[in-house]
Amino acid sequence: MEKTNISYIDLDQAKAFKALETLSPLSLEKLLTTSAIDEKTAASGAGLSYNYAAMPVGEKQLELLEQLTKEMQLIEKFRLLACGGVMNTGERRKVLHHLCRGELAGTVIAEDGQDIGAFYREQQRRFSDFAGKVHAGEITGSTGKAFTTVLQIGIGGSDLGPRALYLALEGAVEAKMKGLFISNVDPDDAAAVLSGIDPERTLFILVSKSGTTQETLTNRDLVLSWLESKGIPGLKPGKQMVAVTSATSPLAGSDTLLDSFYIDDFIGGRYSSTSAVGGVILSLAFGSEVFDRLLKGAAETDAIALNAPFRENAPLLDAAIGLYLRNILHYPVTAVLPYSQALSRFPAHLQQLDMESNGKRVNRDGKSLGYSTGPVVFGEPGTNGQHSFYQLLHQGTDIIPLQFIGFKKSQRGEDRNDEAGISSQRKLNANLAAQIIAFAKGKEDENPNKSFPGGRPSSLLVGDRLSPEVLGALLAHFENKVMFQGFLWNINSFDQEGVQLGKILTKKLLSGETKDQELLAFDTLLR
Repeated sequence: MEKTNISYIDLDQAKAFKALETLSPLSLEKLLTTSAIDEKTAASGAGLSYNYAAMPVGEKQLELLEQLTKEMQLIEKFRLLACGGVMNTGERRKVLHHLCRGELAGTVIAEDGQDIGAFYREQQRRFSDFAGKVHAGEITGSTGKAFTTVLQIGIGGSDLGPRALYLALEGAVEAKMKGLFISNVDPDDAAAVLSGIDPERTLFILVSKSGTTQETLTNRDLVLSWLESKGIPGLKPGKQMVAVTSATSPLAGSDTLLDSFYIDDFIGGRYSSTSAVGGVILSLAFGSEVFDRLLKGAAETDAIALNAPFRENAPLLDAAIGLYLRNILHYPVTAVLPYSQALSRFPAHLQQLDMESNGKRVNRDGKSLGYSTGPVVFGEPGTNGQHSFYQLLHQGTDIIPLQFIGFKKSQRGEDRNDEAGISSQRKLNANLAAQIIAFAKGKEDENPNKSFPGGRPSSLLVGDRLSPEVLGALLAHFENKVMFQGFLWNINSFDQEGVQLGKILTKKLLSGETKDQELLAFDTLLR
C-alpha cells in the first residue's frame, strides 16, 4: 500500500459523518430484542466476541459508520502502519507493537538496514532462555539461592499493562515465581513492597526505555540502598537486577546489571505489554510458553482487525460505535466494567491506553480540532462497582456508555453451589445480564426516586474463560480499537506530549532552575 494512496481529513469533513449527524437518535429499548442479541455480534480472536445489541445503533447508523470507516481509510491506514509507515507524526516514528506478535502485513520491516521483526524475535528468544535458566536454577541470586520472586520497577506503560496482565494470569496458570511491582515515586510504595520480600531470592527488573525516567531511577536507587543496608555477605545488588531498555539508553549493556533486554522507540509504553516490557516479567512469573499463548491470542485479534469485513470486525465495530457515542450523541465518559476479579487492574491500563493515546486537541498536522476526541475512561470489576458508582450510572443526570467484559466459566474453577444449586459464577453472570437490561430498559415507578430512565447503552465482550490466549485477544482488541478511533479523529495516537510539561517543571524545581514564584510557593506549602 503506497502512502500516496492515503489521505488524512478531519472527521467533520467526512461525508458519512455529516450524514450521521442528520439521523435522529433511536430508542434503545426498541432496538434491544432477542434477535438483535443473536445477530449483533462479531469475533475478536481466541473465541472472544463483541456484542452490541444494547447499543443505540440501527441499520442506517451501521451502514453510515461502515461508510465512514471506508471514507477515512481505516484498514488502509492500519495496513500502512503494519508495513512500517511513519504513523507517529509527532515523533516521526514507525508504530510497531503489532510486530511483537508476528509479521501482520507479511513483509519485512527494516530501519537502517536492521530487520526490526528479527530484532524483536531475538529479544523474545533471549528473555525466554533467561527465564528458563532462572527456573532451572542455572541463574541464581548473588548468594547462590534460587530466585522465587520477580519485582518490576517501572511506571506508566512499564507498569500498568504488565501489572494488569500478571494479575489476570495468576488464576489461569500455575505460577513459577511470585510477581511484584513498584511504580509510584512515593517512597511508601517501595517500602511496602520491599518489606515482604527475601532480598536473596528476589530478581528485580528495571524498566525504562530511555533509561532516564525520574520515578523509575529514584525507585531503583531506593531498592539498591535497601539491599545494601541488609549487610548480607556476598549479596551484590546489581547482580540481582536486569534492565528492559533501549539499546542506546544509559542502562544498555551495563556491567553493573545481570542482563539487559531491549525494546526500541517504535513501541510506545502503553502499547508495550507484548514486548520485553511485559514479556520478561510474565515469562519469569509463568513461563515463556504462557507468554507465547498470550501473543497468539493477540495475533488472532490483530488479523481480524486488519482483514475482517466491518460487520465481522469486533475492534473496528467497537471503535466506530464508540465514535458515534462520542461525536453524535456527545457522551464524554465511558466505563469499562469487567465481571472478573482477575481483571481488577485492566481498567487502569485502559485508562492510559485510551486517554494518553486519544486525549488530543489537534490533528496530525497540529491544527486545532472542531470536535471532541477521546472520552474519560474509568472502571472497576463487577459486582464491586454495583455497590459503588452504579447509582450514578443508573440514575445520574449524565448518560455514561458502558463496556462490560464477562466469561462463561470461572478462571480458577473453585466454585460452589448454594442450597438452590446455583454457583457463584452463575450469580456473577446473572448480575451482568441483569445490569445490561436494567441500564437499557430502566423502570417506571410512581415514586420518582425509584424510577429508572433507561436508555443507557452498553456493549459486552464475552469469552469462555479468561485464558492466556483470551487475555491476549482482549488486550489487542482495545489496542486496535483505540488505534482505529485515532484514525477516525485524524489525530496522532502514538505520542504523549501531555505528560511532558509537568515533568519539565518538576526537573526545574528540583534543580533550583525555576523562577516561577507560584510553583515555588506551592513547593514551600508541601515542605
